[in-house]
Amino acid sequence: MPTETSFAASPPAAGGVIHDLGYRRYDGPRLGRRRIVAALAWHSFRSAFGFGRGPKAKVVPAITFLAICLPAVVNAFVMSRGNPRAVDYDTYVPVLRDFIMIIFVAVQAPELVSRDLRSRVLPLYFSRPIKPGDYPLAKYLGFTAACLVMLEVPLLLLYGGSVANVHGGAAVWAETRALIPGLLVALMWAVALAAIGLFLASLTGRRSFATGAVAIAFLLTYTVAEILLQVETEAATHAGGSVVPSLAEKVSGLFSPFTLFDGVRLWLGATDPGDNVLRPGAFGAVYALVLIVLVGLCLYGLAARYRKARLS
Repeated sequence: MPTETSFAASPPAAGGVIHDLGYRRYDGPRLGRRRIVAALAWHSFRSAFGFGRGPKAKVVPAITFLAICLPAVVNAFVMSRGNPRAVDYDTYVPVLRDFIMIIFVAVQAPELVSRDLRSRVLPLYFSRPIKPGDYPLAKYLGFTAACLVMLEVPLLLLYGGSVANVHGGAAVWAETRALIPGLLVALMWAVALAAIGLFLASLTGRRSFATGAVAIAFLLTYTVAEILLQVETEAATHAGGSVVPSLAEKVSGLFSPFTLFDGVRLWLGATDPGDNVLRPGAFGAVYALVLIVLVGLCLYGLAARYRKARLS
């Protein structure tokens, strides 16, 4: 019969003990890095519109989407009364589109990046077979697609309403030719706004601070650019209204993404000046270069921010 001393002298088991808790093992296919990035991009796209979350998360996306589509609906009604198209494809309704996109990007960009940074769940993502740049790339692709929906769908509604109220193949073709540059301009907007918005939102894990940072950056630069443009235009008017814009007037539009958009659009051949008095002329190439550099720097900063967060 074993004694108390023999129990005490028995050596402990070497190593640990693996307990089978009954969880079901995954025996399916491992889809790999590409499918992980696609899933993250799709999740980011849904998050930008509040899908998969509560009703409160859908309020801002729904209101902004309806507001930006309203001019297209009104235009269809106007054309049904025999009037010409009241809204242009490349400029749409300039002031409305500017501020609707500022609100959408400022509110929704932090939803895609600030929450993950604050909750510190990135090490869980990076424990999977993805590279450090895949996660911000997926976020960027998803948010760019969301911005495209906000910008392109109103143009398609505008096109549908216009085509329904014109007669003849020539008129339909004219509407189609006018639509294509508008879609390309909207693509430029989506690519740039998504990069700038996500980078600014990634600077802090506090969603309210991120929203404020994005909104202030857009509104402040937009206001500064518009004031400088107005001052230079008035100075040119008092000086005799020179046809050739001054260098100061050309440079004034470089301070805001929205005036950069207009400068590139006018440089590429558009004739409608939109909501400002920008006259870039051949200087529009500089606008395009500045816009490309700005987007590149924002994407680099976004990737660097996630690389740093991965190590923290």
